[in-house]
Amino acid sequence: MNDKYLLKTNEDGSKVYVHDVHKVLLEMLKDIDALCEKHGIDYYLTAGTCLGAVRHNGFIPWDDDADISMRREDYNKLLEVLKEEMPNDKYYYQCIDTHKEYNVLIPAMKIRRKGTYLREVNSLLANKCKDGDGIFVDIFVVDYVSDKKWIDIPCRFIAYIFAFFIVLFENLRMNPYLLKKLFIRFSRFYSDCNKHSDYIGYDLTWVFYPPFKPVIYRKDDVYPLKKHTFEDAQLWIPKNTKPFLDVEIAPSHMTPPPLKMRAPKHIADIILEVKEK
Repeated sequence: MNDKYLLKTNEDGSKVYVHDVHKVLLEMLKDIDALCEKHGIDYYLTAGTCLGAVRHNGFIPWDDDADISMRREDYNKLLEVLKEEMPNDKYYYQCIDTHKEYNVLIPAMKIRRKGTYLREVNSLLANKCKDGDGIFVDIFVVDYVSDKKWIDIPCRFIAYIFAFFIVLFENLRMNPYLLKKLFIRFSRFYSDCNKHSDYIGYDLTWVFYPPFKPVIYRKDDVYPLKKHTFEDAQLWIPKNTKPFLDVEIAPSHMTPPPLKMRAPKHIADIILEVKEK
């Protein structure tokens, strides 16, 4: 057991470590995997979670979140499934389709664990949803993109303009719901125009990469997916992880960062078991 990465010391002296969060996230990933398997929904581990699978056969020891991706059609299917089969004793979920106050600049959906609390470091995009701040798994939408820079880059600059005004209104305590819906519509229009492309990437609403260096990879480097060991589970990852992680992380992704950079970075506060009042 790794007690190296401390997140919090509680008032009673007990401590919360990253590996404690990993236990919750692993259970969540297993449940999401089972639900997706049951309904033929393709998903795959992405970002640091995929890197953890490839480099560590599980979580990166200091990573404090979990990310998965799926194509838009699979995401739409998941939305319908969750309406009927969400295990409400354990989980709830937040997205723009269910919460008008949801911020579309964060991943498309957060599936959250009931009875827990997590406050993220990012205050500009704080959760506005009123039904809770439980520990979560992020779900990203990937869709078709153009590999032609003269098409892709102008669209990404338009996305940055959308993002600027959404953040502005959000932090003026206003909910720019119509602007968010328009941004989603623009993003889907862009992808629909490129539906014959050999390339896929994060939905255009994800603006946290430079427009000149977006997250784009060949579809046949991702699909068909393959199973890979993740802790004591077998979860889905892209077919060719090297070109995938070269883009998602860096070409040097198999080399761990310097010791001073091995630290959790997403969690500002956490409660593993919220006591009912």
